[in-house]
Amino acid sequence: MGERTDVVEESIAERWRDIVRGIRDEYLDPTHRFPWVVGFSGGKDSTVVAHGVFEALLSIPPSQRTRDVHIVSNDTLVESPLVISHLDRVTKHIDAAARNLNLPITVARTHPEPDKTFWILLIGKGYPSPNLTMRWCTDRLKIQPTSGYIKRNISQFGAAIVVLGVRRDESQTRQRSIDKRKNDRGSNLTPHTDLTGAFIYRPIVDLTTDDVWEILGSFHTPWGGTHRDLFQLYRGAEGGECPVVLSQNEAPGCGTKNSRFGCWTCTVVEKDKSLQGFIDSGNHHFKPLVEFRDWLKLIRNKPEMRQAHRRNGRLSFDVSGKHIPGPFTVQARKQILEYLLRVQKEFGAPLITDAELDLIYQFWTTDLQQEKGLADG
Repeated sequence: MGERTDVVEESIAERWRDIVRGIRDEYLDPTHRFPWVVGFSGGKDSTVVAHGVFEALLSIPPSQRTRDVHIVSNDTLVESPLVISHLDRVTKHIDAAARNLNLPITVARTHPEPDKTFWILLIGKGYPSPNLTMRWCTDRLKIQPTSGYIKRNISQFGAAIVVLGVRRDESQTRQRSIDKRKNDRGSNLTPHTDLTGAFIYRPIVDLTTDDVWEILGSFHTPWGGTHRDLFQLYRGAEGGECPVVLSQNEAPGCGTKNSRFGCWTCTVVEKDKSLQGFIDSGNHHFKPLVEFRDWLKLIRNKPEMRQAHRRNGRLSFDVSGKHIPGPFTVQARKQILEYLLRVQKEFGAPLITDAELDLIYQFWTTDLQQEKGLADG
């Protein structure tokens, strides 16, 4: 039995050395010197990639570390509290270690624009709770902030390489997407479909989920400590993470049964397994958040909660002639905000900012004036 274990450990060690060597070779490729942007969600796959990049850089002489590496995470401002807490800790350790070791790593965090946060759009402008057919949140909260960061690097250097932890065995959809974009010329890079000047590099594309966990459990983090907190996070959340999303083609990975922790407000999923998992693990203070999310999903299509007109003042109908309701009424938005503030008080930590509240009240004033104008007309 011991011999079999040794063989398995040696096998994963060899695979890991090959991956780190591949990352090192790609970094040193003389045909291009574009900066790397590592999409880092804090989940298992992006952690393995960041781990590999860090180790690869340490194996390279300082004089050859000439390519900038950006480890970029995205905060939608409505992330699951335990997940964002974990992300904060890990990125702090990565940043400190990179500085101490003089590695060319920049740790960055992106956020939605101040007028495009979840609460501004939902409570301020009255956007209906997101669902599978109207998932406005993914574009505003995830795609635009991270894509904007990448575009700024593209404009400065002419191109950028986005390093992602996507793998074939995540799903059949993901496998088809990877195979479709495969570069037949033997290069590790494939052009991004939506970001002109961006190339995708997938260093762990052929790893299985078991491989990922085995690597995380077998090797200490190069920035110090272990991956123990990550194991505990998944154990409590009952599964996987919402991935880094850079285009609408990748959006189906966000808010599906395959992504179990992400935004605590996510009404795209039928049931929030992650928060319920945290509650079942003893984090009972998350219960008000689950109840609020469930209520937000429930009220979405209630006629009395929605305006007849769209925000542009027009009535809309589908192809069958059925009326398509507009945004939440201002009264409904007030009700949502009052409930949220009660949940915030019970939870004991900020869920919405004062700046968001100020902007929400401004939108309400404008919309009430518009409603009055429609009524007078």
